[in-house]
Amino acid sequence: MPSTIIETERCLIRPLALTDAAGIFELDSNFEVHRFLGKNPIKTIEEAENTIKFICKQYTDLGIGRWAITDKATADFIGWTGFKYIIDPINNRVNYHDFGYRLIERYWGKGIATETGKACIDHAFETLNLDTVYAMCEAGNVGSANVLQKCGLIQLETFDFDSIPHRFFSLSKKEWQKANRF
Repeated sequence: MPSTIIETERCLIRPLALTDAAGIFELDSNFEVHRFLGKNPIKTIEEAENTIKFICKQYTDLGIGRWAITDKATADFIGWTGFKYIIDPINNRVNYHDFGYRLIERYWGKGIATETGKACIDHAFETLNLDTVYAMCEAGNVGSANVLQKCGLIQLETFDFDSIPHRFFSLSKKEWQKANRF
């Protein structure tokens, strides 16, 4: 199993591995999880494996990719969190680190997204030495917008992505330091 990158009170965050395929399938085959993600859940375990392979290739090619979240006590797969390096234009921006997360539905409403998200943001500035992180969510996804704001990100604007209104957030290292009184 890949080694832990970040540890929180309840969770371990580590690189994804093919052994996470069942968890990715449970996550990404759920229509509710995809309600604000294009409404196109996966249908096979092979698609889950291909998702993991794609992310692992990002680790190699771009030096970063989303990470698995597991329960510290049980080792159960909860979802993923972390950063993706964006190289294709989104909202007139390229070459930036996008923060995101996705949890299996039974873990919603337990504070896990915020707990692991804050730890990832800290890791971005303390360990990865990033200057700024960005994030986005569908404008109607109030829950995700709240999580992003609890993690310290600041909404910059609303823009259309694939003809759907989205909120765009950012947090600079200086803003993070000020909020954390460094």
